[in-house]
Amino acid sequence: MPESMPAANRSTLQTFKAKKAGASKGHKLLKQKRDALKGRFQLLLKDIVETKLVVGEALKDGSFAMAKAQWATAGDDIAATVIERAKKPSITMKLYPDNVAGVSIPVFKLNHDVALDAPAQTLSIANGGAVIAACRETYQKAVLGLCRLASLQTAFFTLDEEIKMTSRRVNALEYVLIPQIESVCHYITQEMDEQSREEFFRVKKVVAKKKAKLENERVQLLKDAAEAAAATPGASLAPVAPKEAALPAPSILEAEAKTDSDIMF
Repeated sequence: MPESMPAANRSTLQTFKAKKAGASKGHKLLKQKRDALKGRFQLLLKDIVETKLVVGEALKDGSFAMAKAQWATAGDDIAATVIERAKKPSITMKLYPDNVAGVSIPVFKLNHDVALDAPAQTLSIANGGAVIAACRETYQKAVLGLCRLASLQTAFFTLDEEIKMTSRRVNALEYVLIPQIESVCHYITQEMDEQSREEFFRVKKVVAKKKAKLENERVQLLKDAAEAAAATPGASLAPVAPKEAALPAPSILEAEAKTDSDIMF
């Protein structure tokens, strides 16, 4: 048995079959997750392209509005006045989580407090105030587009990394782990089949030897019975000679006769 292969028995085979079932189920779920992430990724890519075009137009309009504001104020630099009046930001950004197929994606949302824009409302009222207000509104729209673009870009990179990681897991399960488990199951099945064949062959040889032994014993018994049967009929048909009384030896007869004569006289 190879060193990397486990013991070939039914319990090990059931264990690896359960592992294969779990790996196949995990592979299916991860594949569905990857497909869902790819679908959302394509939608994000489309939204990013559209938002970039919108933001580009908004920034271009903002630059043109800024040029008009500079012209309306007779070339005065209004940046210092704006910075001086900006005490607290009227637009803040907060981060909220979004869930896509079990992946947490950051989403940026803007909160605009109109009350904090009051100091900027009176900026250059007598000299181009309307143009400056229009410039501010144009840049607010650009900031909204930038916030949306940042949110989409962050989600794009997050999904890209998650898709790569999920694809690596899917490929590892599909091309490494599941084939290894299948090869182990195939090896265990082959070993168990080989053991079954060996056991069947061993039992077959044992039964054949027992049959041969019983056959030899039966043949030997038949042979002994035939020999006994062949010897017994020959003895019964042979003529039986009459039994004659054994005659005593002459010396014994003479001794007996002498003894009888001695008794008579």
